[in-house]
Amino acid sequence: MPVVRLIVGPLVTVLDLVLRLYMWIVIARAVISWVEPNPYNPVVRTLRALTDPVLRPIQRLQWRITRGQVPIDFSPMVVVLAILFLRRFLFELTLLLLRPM
Repeated sequence: MPVVRLIVGPLVTVLDLVLRLYMWIVIARAVISWVEPNPYNPVVRTLRALTDPVLRPIQRLQWRITRGQVPIDFSPMVVVLAILFLRRFLFELTLLLLRPM
């Protein structure tokens, strides 16, 4: 069991850090979309390159459900909620795996 503690603890810590960072990237993308960003700006291009693979399927699903009648893009909120859920799941899993027997 000590080997599992040595592996799981740091792995979950790094994964939590990556998820938190990605959540802030999605939030930055949503905030930048409120203004009319220059599509050739390197920051805008980087944010879109990092978030489009995750946001596009949710945007397509939202469009199919609402038939394009809702002018608000809810995909960043869905992704942030999914990340928060995943972080909570990892926390509970870590507690379960690392609890004393």
